[in-house]
Amino acid sequence: MNPKLLAVAMLVAGISLTNVAAFAGANDYAFEPVAPEMKKGDDVIVAVRLVHKPTGKPVSDAVIVRTRVDMAPDNMADMVSPVAAAPSSDPGVYAFKTDLPMAGRYLLSVAAKVQGEPETVIGKVIIKATK
Repeated sequence: MNPKLLAVAMLVAGISLTNVAAFAGANDYAFEPVAPEMKKGDDVIVAVRLVHKPTGKPVSDAVIVRTRVDMAPDNMADMVSPVAAAPSSDPGVYAFKTDLPMAGRYLLSVAAKVQGEPETVIGKVIIKATK
């Protein structure tokens, strides 16, 4: 095989692989509940894990830019609870202090910036509060 042709083919293959990596984005990440069920009350700690889906590894260096807790739409969507960041020592786990005043399903919405990703990662996690 012609060495110049081989070099061009390797260059094209390298560029195409680079483009595939560049198109990885916010959809490659998911927020998962650490505990999908907890007791209702004030100052409840809700924790979610941010996972890079292709590798299954937790993402520890994300910056949370927005959070919101509402009663799930099938309950009372207009009921919003305050949310504050809480400490977490587990890699890739982000914890929040909030109020879950009634038993039922709550929707935790989280937006995060992940290092190296141009898009904001947005997740919605259902949490069930019990009596």
